[in-house]
Amino acid sequence: MSYPKHSLSAGAVVLNDEGKILLIKGPRRGWEFPGGIIENGETIQQGIIREVKEETGIDIELKKFCGIYQNLDASVCATCWLGKAIGGEITTSSESLEVGFYTLEEVSKMVTWPNFLERILKILNEEEHPFCEAF
Repeated sequence: MSYPKHSLSAGAVVLNDEGKILLIKGPRRGWEFPGGIIENGETIQQGIIREVKEETGIDIELKKFCGIYQNLDASVCATCWLGKAIGGEITTSSESLEVGFYTLEEVSKMVTWPNFLERILKILNEEEHPFCEAF
């Protein structure tokens, strides 16, 4: 019997005190919310807090687990979170060519990768929680 191999990731829509959304401009997919693969030995919550800090320089507090997306072809489960910026300073990394906080109107024009804007809107809409989407 063979066992499936899945990858677990997490992404967070992070809001600042003005309600603006934290975005990164990645080298492959353009503008998106921060996130990444959960490492062995860490909880999902620890992983997303680490990923946001590594990619943006921003410290966050997780406010809510919102849902999960499952990519059947790639065997990836991507958890989605809502977070609040609580400190740090904006910095870039090899995974983030640009970083900033933007209004939802700006975000809707900047995020062009398929279904990333949908994910942001679902995370911001409590009536959608919890969601479980497979594609």
